[in-house]
Amino acid sequence: MRILILIIGMGIVTYIPRMLPAVLVEKIRFNKKTEKFLSLIPYTAMAALIFPGVLSVDEGNMAIGIVGAFVAVILSLLKMPIMLVVIGAIVTDMVFYMIM
Repeated sequence: MRILILIIGMGIVTYIPRMLPAVLVEKIRFNKKTEKFLSLIPYTAMAALIFPGVLSVDEGNMAIGIVGAFVAVILSLLKMPIMLVVIGAIVTDMVFYMIM
């Protein structure tokens, strides 16, 4: 019984900080600059997560990850679907890895 209470308590403590911003942000109105800034946060976070991986694809040759990232950026700028962007970058890395 103590373990069940502990699990429920941990769930509540985890849920509250995640739920509060979603509830409060809907009621608060920001100016255009702030809304633009807040809309860019997910892209910035994603770039911060992906960039170290690009540089560490192959420890001996950083160019492989950089070429894959370059292809992904080009495909993204051409408005390709995300699945094609990912597959294109992976195939490019595989081909470049075989060549090197």
